[in-house]
Amino acid sequence: MFQRILFTANNKTTILIRLMVGAVFLSEGIQKFLFPALRGASRFERIGFPTPEFLGNFVGAFEILCGTFVLLGLLTRLASIPLIIIMLVAFAATKTEVYLEKGFWEMLHGSRTDWAMLLGSIFLLIKGGGCWSFDKMLMSDGK
Repeated sequence: MFQRILFTANNKTTILIRLMVGAVFLSEGIQKFLFPALRGASRFERIGFPTPEFLGNFVGAFEILCGTFVLLGLLTRLASIPLIIIMLVAFAATKTEVYLEKGFWEMLHGSRTDWAMLLGSIFLLIKGGGCWSFDKMLMSDGK
C-alpha cells in the first residue's frame, strides 16, 4: 500500500507543477498566520464559516504542511488530497456568490488561481512527485 502512495511517474517536468502548487499553498498558509485579519480567521468569519479562529489556523497549518510536502515531493499524492479539499471548499464558499451576483465570466476571471491550484493538485494526485522527488528516492531505496 505504501508503495502505491509513493509511486510516481518518472516525468522530469512534474517539478514545475510541484513548485507552483507547493509554493502557493505554503505562502498562503504562512500568510494566514502573519495576516489573520486579511487571510486567516477574519476572512473565514467574513465568509460566514463557524469557528473562524479554529478554521483559519487549521487550514493554514494544512496549507503549510502539505505545501512543504509537495515542494519536497514527499508523500506527494497523499499531500495533494487535503489541498484538493481546501480548493473545493474555497471555490464553493467564495465563487458561488460571485457567480450569482456578477455572472459566469466574472466568476471564471476571479477564480483563475483557484483553478490552477485545484487542477495542479489533481495532477499531482494522479502523477505523483515526479523524477526529482523524495517519493522517487524512497521508491528507489525500496527496490
